Formats: sequence, structure tokens, C-alpha cells
Amino acid sequence: MHRVLLLGAGKIGRMIARFLVDSGDYSVKVGDAEPAALKRISDRVSVETVVIDASDEKQLTAAMQGYNSVISALSYSHNPAVARAALATGASYFDLTEDVATTREVREISARAAKGQIFMPQCGLAPGFISIVANHLTHSFDQLDSVRMRVGALPQFPTGSLKYNLTWSTDGLINEYCNPCEAIHENQRIDVLALEGLEHFSLDGVRYEAFNTSGGLGTLCETLDGKVRQLNYKTIRYLGHQEHMLLLVNELRLSERREILKDILEKAVPITFQDVVVTFCTVTGMRKGQLVQITDARKIYHENIADENWSAIQITTAAGICAVLDMHAAGKLPQSGFVRQEEVDFDQFIANRFGCRYDSRTATRFSTTAHDH
Repeated sequence: MHRVLLLGAGKIGRMIARFLVDSGDYSVKVGDAEPAALKRISDRVSVETVVIDASDEKQLTAAMQGYNSVISALSYSHNPAVARAALATGASYFDLTEDVATTREVREISARAAKGQIFMPQCGLAPGFISIVANHLTHSFDQLDSVRMRVGALPQFPTGSLKYNLTWSTDGLINEYCNPCEAIHENQRIDVLALEGLEHFSLDGVRYEAFNTSGGLGTLCETLDGKVRQLNYKTIRYLGHQEHMLLLVNELRLSERREILKDILEKAVPITFQDVVVTFCTVTGMRKGQLVQITDARKIYHENIADENWSAIQITTAAGICAVLDMHAAGKLPQSGFVRQEEVDFDQFIANRFGCRYDSRTATRFSTTAHDH
């Protein structure tokens, strides 16, 4: 049985534990600094637990001994320490970070990986699944022109001026809204400003806006550099959200006082588990002498699993990291070193017992993909 140390007993960690334990093929120990969070998991799922300070590398290394893999569902700032502990113990490493600098540090650590040990950051929804599906669509073309990736985790029943509820890490959300964003524009790799590049589109009768946010491209800028004219990632929200966030982040300069912004959001914007994840990926290029566009669009809704309501962002994020862990355990990924999301085969991912959540009865597809024509 594959032994997994899962660090982080929050919203996403609980879903990961549920998926892995219910599969019957994983022995899971959950580590967190909060005993109450560990008890909440162990009351519902058959896992071992350990109180651990993730800022203490000695504790991390000791906890990781004897485990095949470690999953970090922690805030991104802890991930380099977790990766160093994984390197020291020989465990393969997986995380959910969208933070660009953190991914670079993990990549540097992975250069010393042992044979059979992989380091795979950015394994959630975006980056993660959206990188896998985007790369899959690019294979249908003789020559690429543009790749546009759009993702949003939205309340199913929006209220208030922001038309938004907290669904995941507030630190990660603030990073997305405040940090520079990578892109390729007219064949050149550039940085663009978060919250800029506003556009509107409709899907399934609902109007949305999308704008630049940081981290969603993962490593695709590097992978597609020199191969595509335009590559960009934007976050999807309901109409009007971007204007309010511009006020907070830029005009009131809360990007410079992120702890204040975090406090405001967490005390004023409610959490919801009644949400919908929207993914919208469009690739354009030349095929057999014609300029062709292919789109893959999906909506994934919250769901009742094991008599508990789980949000769509919990399901999709956990499904992404559990699927690639499952593929690693089955020998379906590169076997050593740093692994990018775009190295994951889409067909194998979507057929996986965890990855299929993106095609499950709570998921709606609207589009044609590369194999349809």
C-alpha cells in the first residue's frame, strides 16, 4: 500500500484524505499544527494524525520517514521546507501552489532528486488541470497561434457587490490579485499586471468577466515559448467584481498591506460550499491549411460525498492532485526529477478514478475537444 503524508488539514486537505482513503489503496497520515483540524478529519476518515509545525524542517523530516509520497496542502510559504524534507527522505513531492517563486524554488530542490523520486508542484485546478487540458488541445494543430486559459471558482448563488464568496486560500487569492502575471504576447514572454486585461464572455446563458491574475499558467510559458504567438491566463468572475478589487488592491494600495486585505476579506466575505468551478480553454492555430479554433469548457458543481457537502473547488483541487499521485504510483508519469503538469496525458488523467471528477455527473461539458473532429 502506498504510504502518503498529507500536510494540511484544511478544506482541501480534508477532501484529499477522503478521496485517498476511500480508494482503499493509500495509507494516509495527516499532519497539521492545529489539533482541532486533525480531529475533524480523523472523526470522519480513517487516517493517522500528527501535530506538526511545518516551519520546523526537523519535524517535517522526522514525520516523513518511511513514506512514499508527501502532499502539501499548506499555504505556499511552507512548501520549500516541505520539498527539502522530501529530498532528504526520498519521498516524492506534490503541492497545490500557484506561487511562481515557490515553484522555482521547488524546481531547484528537485535537481538533486533520487532515482524514482519526483517533485511535482502546481497539481490542483489552475495551475494543474487547466494546464493539462490546454496542452492536450495544442496537440491537434500543425502550428499554434493562441492559447487562452480561463478559470473561476464562483458562488452558485452570488450576492453583494463583489458577487463572490471565499472558496479557498485567502493568501492564494491575494497573491493572484497582486503579483505580476506571466504571458506570451506577439511571440515575446512578458509580465502583465494583475486585474488588467478585462474581457467579457457568456457560457450556458451566464455572463462573466475575466482578467489577468498571477500563477495560473504554471510552467506553460516556458513549455510553449517560441511555439505560440499569444498565451495568457485569466480568472473568471461575475460582472463587476474586477472594478471593486481594483479599488481595494490598487487605489487603496492594499497590495502593499496584504495582511489588512486578508483581514478585510476573511471578516466580510463569507465562505460558501455551494459553488461552481468554470474552466474555459480556447486554442487557435493552423490545421491542414485552415485557421481552426478548439474550445474545452466545463462547469463542475458542489456535491454530496459520504453524507457531507463538498464544494466544487474542494473536489476539483483534490481530484487534480490525487489523480497525478495515482498516476505516479502506477508508473504513468516521468519517474525522476521535476514533473510539469503538461507532461500528464489528458486521456489517462480524465480516465483516472480521481481525475474523472472533471467529467462526472456533477460536471457539464459544453465544447468540442481535439479528438472530436
